[in-house]
Amino acid sequence: MIISIASGKGGTGKTTVAVGLALSLKGAQFIDSDVEEPNAHIFIKPTIKEVENVDVMVPEVDYNSCNFCGKCAEFCQYNAIFVSEEQVLIFPDLCHNCGGCEIVCPEKAIREYKKSIGRIERGKANGIEFLHGVLDIAQLSAVPVIKRLKNYIQEDKTVIIDSPPGTSCTMIESIEGSDFCILVTEPTPFGLNDLNLAVSVVKKMNIKYGVVINQSDIGDDKVREYCLDNQIDILMEIPFKREVAEAYSRGESLISVMPGYESRFRKMYEVIEDKTKIHG
Repeated sequence: MIISIASGKGGTGKTTVAVGLALSLKGAQFIDSDVEEPNAHIFIKPTIKEVENVDVMVPEVDYNSCNFCGKCAEFCQYNAIFVSEEQVLIFPDLCHNCGGCEIVCPEKAIREYKKSIGRIERGKANGIEFLHGVLDIAQLSAVPVIKRLKNYIQEDKTVIIDSPPGTSCTMIESIEGSDFCILVTEPTPFGLNDLNLAVSVVKKMNIKYGVVINQSDIGDDKVREYCLDNQIDILMEIPFKREVAEAYSRGESLISVMPGYESRFRKMYEVIEDKTKIHG
């Protein structure tokens, strides 16, 4: 079963929930797909044993063959190619690496070369198979790194995916194919607004979901009322505790300082497992 953990906004405790769930299960596979700023390794503390570069294919022009017809620029929907009467300008940061420009070029004047944009790191800790992606600084698209990460999903394991925050392309790529998505929120107006956006995304993607309310004893009851009105299951509530924040700053997990939460995470997993079985 693939369980993704997402949130409509950053700072809600998404990684706290993802790590707590993974550490409470035996033999899980953990994938941190927040590749622009991965931090789950701080808490899981894996020993990294394998590193793999992530490359994308970027076009370049052979001026000996090019006749500046402009077919490549006409094809590119992202304006990554500009053609004048004497020059072809390629903007690699705008390129989405589809390879279409090479296909449509009538003179076969476009070739592709490899460009490194990040890396995948793999390791193990506490019985968990750990993977995360790291996007290189100044790279604009994290999606190719996330796609490469997901190639390593082992469907015979329980897979926990810690997705990027928000509801952009990176979050959508991360949760696609999940059997269930846990949406982590906080009981504040901002939390409710962004939870509503995240719910819209998972519903559109036809992914089963439920909510975890972090810092549940602050703010107001609007998130609970929203979940009740929309028949959304609240899977767990985690109160605000100073010792949890202190443990987080030391790189320690929630379950290491909150007695009973390991069993609560396991119970939440059983509820999720039951929901995915009952509803197909």
